[in-house]
Amino acid sequence: QVELRESGPGLVKPSQTLSLACTVSGDSLTANRNYWAWIRQPPGKGLEWIGTIGYSGATYYNPSLKIRTSISTDTSKNVISLHLNSVTPEDTAVYFCARATQRATQVDEYDYWGQGTQVTVSA
Repeated sequence: QVELRESGPGLVKPSQTLSLACTVSGDSLTANRNYWAWIRQPPGKGLEWIGTIGYSGATYYNPSLKIRTSISTDTSKNVISLHLNSVTPEDTAVYFCARATQRATQVDEYDYWGQGTQVTVSA
């Protein structure tokens, strides 16, 4: 059973860096053809793909967020990290991590999801 669990601070101040972790159990980050994504849903809006890291460590990002985003893994802990710099209130959202078994940029291509974690950007 693959399980993903997001964790991190629920409140971040504007201009600071949002840092989240996703702990994976029941699967390996480096297993062949696994791709791990961060996805978010702002209040009242649809899901937005942020970026993905593949089993080889290669990353690719939503062009609209690329300049502020970094995704990495700690394979010894089976953890995927997200860092989003220079946040504004528009970054307020529920943040999810998810898994796909192919290189994917569409959210419906991801088959396993965490429960999500609310992050609010406010002074």
